Amino acid sequence: MNSWLGFERRVALRFLREGRMQTLLIIVGVAAGVAVIAYISALINGLQSNTLAKTLGAQAHITLRSPDDVVLPARLALPQGTALTETQPRAQRLRSVVNWQALVPLLERHNNVAAVSPLVSGSGLALRGEATQAIALMGVDLDRYDRIVGLRSKVVSGSARLAPGEAILGRELASDLGVRVGDRLTLQTGLVSESVRVTALVDLGVKDLNRRTVIVPLRAAQSLLGLPGGATGLDLALKNVWTAQALAEDLRRQFPYKIESWQENNAQLVSALNAQSVSTAMIRGVVLVVVVLGIASVLVVSVVQKRREIGILRAMGTTRGQILRVFLVQGAVVGALGSLLGIALAVLLIWLFTHFVRGSDGLPLFAITLPLATALQVASIATLCGVLAAIAPARRAAAMDPAQAIRI
Repeated sequence: MNSWLGFERRVALRFLREGRMQTLLIIVGVAAGVAVIAYISALINGLQSNTLAKTLGAQAHITLRSPDDVVLPARLALPQGTALTETQPRAQRLRSVVNWQALVPLLERHNNVAAVSPLVSGSGLALRGEATQAIALMGVDLDRYDRIVGLRSKVVSGSARLAPGEAILGRELASDLGVRVGDRLTLQTGLVSESVRVTALVDLGVKDLNRRTVIVPLRAAQSLLGLPGGATGLDLALKNVWTAQALAEDLRRQFPYKIESWQENNAQLVSALNAQSVSTAMIRGVVLVVVVLGIASVLVVSVVQKRREIGILRAMGTTRGQILRVFLVQGAVVGALGSLLGIALAVLLIWLFTHFVRGSDGLPLFAITLPLATALQVASIATLCGVLAAIAPARRAAAMDPAQAIRI
């Protein structure tokens, strides 16, 4: 490679050095384009990751619930010989997912399922002295539920524990009731009530959830909501969140339950994320077109300026192919140098955003990083565009008649 490109490389670099100013300008132009592409890509990826983290931080990737309008058959075959037995819903009572204990291990064996958590959820009241608040009561297995939403990482006060007689509250609800960690309050559902001690306050990322959520042990919720041994749903966390829709459709074909993915529950968010991705792709495309046109225009001017040199080279025996490669090497060099400078500029912009753009709490709005794979991809595409931009000027230079070029 070095032997047959040695001549072309030397001539290309000499041409670039002779036109230092225009070479510098086009390298800076390429760098600006690469920096815009890399920075916008990192910014949008960071924004989308932050939005998804906040959205999925308080909900499962897939939810499985008992259907409200389907009467289950007396026996429904499950894989590996497990059977569902019929239960009749009671009037004005919650419905349990039939044989949920058998479903949990079946779902956990799926390759893309990271965690499965049974829960019992319903409404009730929280009473503390004269204060009364309507609540959304959730009964969970803490270890399993923590793998779904990372509950322990959301604790703002106390320590997340759910022994019998203990509860975890949203911090807004605790403020409304005037309770702190260690205080006791009464939970009431219908004619059943239980006194619990608060072990932790959590911030679920949504103010409405913080204002009404009470989390208790699974057995306590079963007792309070009149669902002994039952579970109103199963929450699933996936290894790849973007496969939730496909997996939900697959599960619907296997089981007669109400199964929904996070995409279905957040359709507007998914549309917004898709629109952002399309807009980013369009911006990248437009910037790349500008980069290509900029490199091509400079090399066209270079061909005109170097007509006499090109004619002399041709007269001395330089082939059309060598002249063609001289300008292709120029395009590659300009694209590569501009890419390196552009990636460095993008890293600087990301650092400035992270350190100087802050939210009302004084913290960065969201994390932005430029993955090495993205940087290499952008740099490679810009370098390739430099080569593609040089094709037309290179063909024009290679097609010159040496006698006419020398006379000009």
